[in-house]
Amino acid sequence: MESVLLPGDAAGAAAERGESAADMAERRRLLGLDRPVWERFADWMTALPTGDLGTPARGQKVTELLADPLPNTLVLAVTAFVITAVLSLLLGCWAVARPGRPTDRAISHTSTAAFAVPEFVVSAVLLLVLSLWTGWLPAVAVTGGDGRPATWTMLIMPVLALVIPQTGWNTRVVRGALADQASTPHVEAAHLDGLPLHRILLRHQLPGAVPAIATGIATSAGLLFGGAVVVETLFNYPGIGTVLAGAVAARDTPLIAGVVMCAGAVVSLVLLAADLIRHATLGVRA
Repeated sequence: MESVLLPGDAAGAAAERGESAADMAERRRLLGLDRPVWERFADWMTALPTGDLGTPARGQKVTELLADPLPNTLVLAVTAFVITAVLSLLLGCWAVARPGRPTDRAISHTSTAAFAVPEFVVSAVLLLVLSLWTGWLPAVAVTGGDGRPATWTMLIMPVLALVIPQTGWNTRVVRGALADQASTPHVEAAHLDGLPLHRILLRHQLPGAVPAIATGIATSAGLLFGGAVVVETLFNYPGIGTVLAGAVAARDTPLIAGVVMCAGAVVSLVLLAADLIRHATLGVRA
């Protein structure tokens, strides 16, 4: 199975030149790679409830290997998530307040183009413009003695590379959700009553659009973590994306599984929070 999905294994990746087949077989035995995949997966799942994510080829526990990079990724992802949510709400509200006008069309076209560009393309453009051409920002992150980026400026380009595509997507979600609310009876009645536009938008349209907006923004959490793998590798950011890239290169299955599990847990919590917000909002409206 492993040879079909990903050629080689951790024993082969760690092998030295001229190593004998017997030595390779012994290393595979010590790493447990001579056991069936289903048996190793069953052991991993059994140990998971205890917080044991396994031991990779390098001998150190997965939890220990992720102790430093996981907080770095959370800082990157949470920062990008907050900025994405705020910008999306502002741009979506700005666009829907001027339906059909040049501002609305400009925001709609720009957001569509931003979402269509992959994170690695955005990262390459940012590196070219903000680092190579202008020299305003460092091209790669330098880690300090505590395992964190040496300066906060090293967060700017990775955050922008994640924010730009997701802001494009969520701006369209916000604008669409608010536009749907514009045709509801209570919003039309508010217009007939002569209420100010900003009050109608904030008091009447936005509350009804919260469930759709919360779901859309929460979905971005998974895309942010997925994009972080590429972004962290390009900018040498010390997060789990860099760890995952190294683990794939080393065919380190326990470490790969541990990274995916941690990312999945964070994304699941965000989606759960979005569902709670959605149900709470619908309950209040009912």
